Amino acid sequence: MIAFSRLKPPVLFVLFFILAGNSLFATVTLPSFFSDNMVLQQQTDAAIWGWAKANSTVQLVSSWNKKKYSVKADASGKWKLKISTPAAGGPYEITISDGESITLHNILIGEVWFCSGQSNMEMPMKGFRDQPVKGSNEAIFNSTNDWIRIYNVPRAVERSLKDTTKSSSWKSATPENISNFSATAYYFGRILQQQLKVPVALINDSYGGSPAEAFMSIEALKAFPEIKIHSATDTARLNNRSPTALYNGMIHPIVGYTIKGCLWYQGEANQDRPDQYEKLFPAMVAQWRSEWGQGDFPFYFAQIAPYNYYQIPVTARTDKMNSAFLRDAQRKDVKLIPRSEMVVLLDNGDEFGIHPADKETVGKRFALLALGDTYGLKGFAYRSPIFDSLTINGSTVTLRFKNAPNGLTAYGKTLTQFEIAGADKRFYPATAVIRNGTIQVSSPLVTTPVAVRYAFKDFVMGDLYSTEGFPVSSFRTDDW
Repeated sequence: MIAFSRLKPPVLFVLFFILAGNSLFATVTLPSFFSDNMVLQQQTDAAIWGWAKANSTVQLVSSWNKKKYSVKADASGKWKLKISTPAAGGPYEITISDGESITLHNILIGEVWFCSGQSNMEMPMKGFRDQPVKGSNEAIFNSTNDWIRIYNVPRAVERSLKDTTKSSSWKSATPENISNFSATAYYFGRILQQQLKVPVALINDSYGGSPAEAFMSIEALKAFPEIKIHSATDTARLNNRSPTALYNGMIHPIVGYTIKGCLWYQGEANQDRPDQYEKLFPAMVAQWRSEWGQGDFPFYFAQIAPYNYYQIPVTARTDKMNSAFLRDAQRKDVKLIPRSEMVVLLDNGDEFGIHPADKETVGKRFALLALGDTYGLKGFAYRSPIFDSLTINGSTVTLRFKNAPNGLTAYGKTLTQFEIAGADKRFYPATAVIRNGTIQVSSPLVTTPVAVRYAFKDFVMGDLYSTEGFPVSSFRTDDW
């Protein structure tokens, strides 16, 4: 038996905490993304979760309708519920209690978008060191807007699943806050807010230099036995390239936060494995959607921009290290991923910079996709033309495209990026001309053509567009 009267006050204080256990921690605790200034998705059942006393009853009251919700915490204290959100507006408050209450202030209701990927999504408005974002200073200067709210998920590499992210906070758009936020995401959100005239929330959950498998779970990667997954007992140090490491620390904790859709800009770290990526990326999207529990929410992704990857030192090279193969895998994945669309960036590359400076074009193309495809706005184009089919008549190949209702253009220039091959699989530069919305391709060196490629190079600047100004993706009609 402990003789309390003989213990000094500091020892008594510590012992009191040990014996009291969870009973001291009566106040509800929440992940940092449920906090003051947050934005909840409008007109939906938005999920909220956290921790309280074990087996306690947690009550939540939303100020917009005074409705009271109740849920019982489990034996570990974890609880989760869904609350009905109104049309866009605010600010509002939410009070949560398990006997002691906390109140979240200045909550807006609007449109919530999850933005993820590697460095081209992560790249902040102020740019990276010695790597600018074109025109960003003026955009930052004019960024103040309380109806744009941002949340940065802190970087985290974890060996096991985490229930919460490292601490962060919701912030309003101001020059100081926007300068350190994803440029691609901000430009997207700025246009959405201007057009929809409702609050827009942007969650940036990205980490530069990371392959897709780092954002995936162990279960999802079981279909890819060639990808080695670390075990819980491994002693090797993890990094952002380790399979599941970013999922554990950055994706899993926030999965379930009710969103409208997702933007994704990644693929550079997988460019040397295009055949694998063609299956890996759809598997990642399917896993995220399954765990989010919101069905096939809109998933828009950016095709990686042209860049001279051959300047990156590697131990061994293969023919498919040409990043056109990765872009082609992404092009094909549009058909494999339900309710997905791809932003084509064939005109927005930098031969010697893997982070192109023009992020406004990327964000704008994302925004046009969302406004046209998700929100149903009319009267403007929002997709790039996509190669659809070919016919061969003698020595001429005719190519047809989708998403080009008003035809194609090279803006008065000669098309120079087409190649044509016969059965010997040798490609030769081809003459290409636009004819009534189709492209006719031929070469005197190939009398019996079987395949055509367009802009199929590591670094290239595309020269074929829709009349609305959207670039055609690089593509190939073969599978060699």
